[in-house]
Amino acid sequence: MESGGAFAGLHLKPSYHHHQLLRPPRTAAINLLPSSSSTDKRHLSPLPLKLQKQSHFASYSCNCSINDGSAFQVASPSSATPELADIDWDNLGFGIIPTDYMYVMKCYLDENFSKGALQRFGNIELNPSAGILNYGQGLFEGLKAYKRHDGNILLFRPEENALRMKMGAERICMPSPSVEQFVEAVKATVLANERWIPPPGKGSLYIRPLLMGSGSVLGVAPAPEYTFLIYVSPVGNYFKEGMAPINLVIETEMHRATPGGTGGVKTIGNYAAVLKAQSAAKAKGYSDVLYLDSVNKRYLEEVSSCNVFIVKGNLITTPATKGTILPGITRKSIIDVARSQGFQVEERHVSVDELLDADEVFCTGTAVVVSPVGSITHLGRRVTYGSDGVGRVSKQLYSALTSLQMGLATDNMGWTVELK
Repeated sequence: MESGGAFAGLHLKPSYHHHQLLRPPRTAAINLLPSSSSTDKRHLSPLPLKLQKQSHFASYSCNCSINDGSAFQVASPSSATPELADIDWDNLGFGIIPTDYMYVMKCYLDENFSKGALQRFGNIELNPSAGILNYGQGLFEGLKAYKRHDGNILLFRPEENALRMKMGAERICMPSPSVEQFVEAVKATVLANERWIPPPGKGSLYIRPLLMGSGSVLGVAPAPEYTFLIYVSPVGNYFKEGMAPINLVIETEMHRATPGGTGGVKTIGNYAAVLKAQSAAKAKGYSDVLYLDSVNKRYLEEVSSCNVFIVKGNLITTPATKGTILPGITRKSIIDVARSQGFQVEERHVSVDELLDADEVFCTGTAVVVSPVGSITHLGRRVTYGSDGVGRVSKQLYSALTSLQMGLATDNMGWTVELK
């Protein structure tokens, strides 16, 4: 499960320019590109994706297309080794760093997304009555791009993010990009911001796709207009501990999700529910919070931004995704990797008692990949795992998955997408 807290807003340097996205006045939607009176509502982004960066930026000229058959220009560096951004790659944390370009595509309710465009990264403008602001009609995704030593760029299972966004969009009554549109937009955004991809071993480029009701609506109803937006930021470790063990506390009063709700889709509102408990836990020195189910209050659900696994002997167990738990892509990948390495993996109810009796515990998510758990505190009782908290299984699965993501191992799963 990907982290939501680190990307709560677009905090930009004052030097970044504001662009406007064309839209009919009646919708009062997001403004990002220059207006043009000749553009109708089915073609809201008139600018082609052929970009010419200025000064130290590279130029882009690679042709691609999306599934509506229209041709456009996707960013592709003209030089094999573009100049890296001037930041401290050795001390990269997990926070927003403004990059060069973002991707925007729009459509109306009951229509399909068609054309999108890359634009300079900058602030966006929304009408106060936009659906996203009033009723939280929005989704987000998270994935990463890695730079290999040979200069190639790798994405990890981007089609899974596209499918999960489509599932979530259906749940909260939004149109969504097709899988092909989503993946091509991700590729375009990554390539346009290539100089921000950390060198091998220094981190990754975090990719944040957003889908929001940007049209105006006053009564409780789906918004009339929608915006799909992608921005990126170079990141290091999500937890300050890195691969060192984290310390969790079990929350017994507040809950992240309820049966029949939206806990199983990546809605923006899901993450607001964890902030109070998470802030209180961090104030007491814990890394994060582990939530229990809201019905029985004895079965594990998720950490604030991660899925959780327990290990007992050769058995790895994780809570089943039954509507209240997000089906994490890293979670899904770890299950497949573990089974391929001979572990028995079960997806089912996992009780607190099983957790406290486990040999080791770890969390998974796009931001953290695999994060070992050093201790868990429940009702004042603190249980530790292993001598240093980093168990053998956690290390083994972390190494296997990151080797695939970074292109250090042969991808027999067919999970990576090579961009260059």
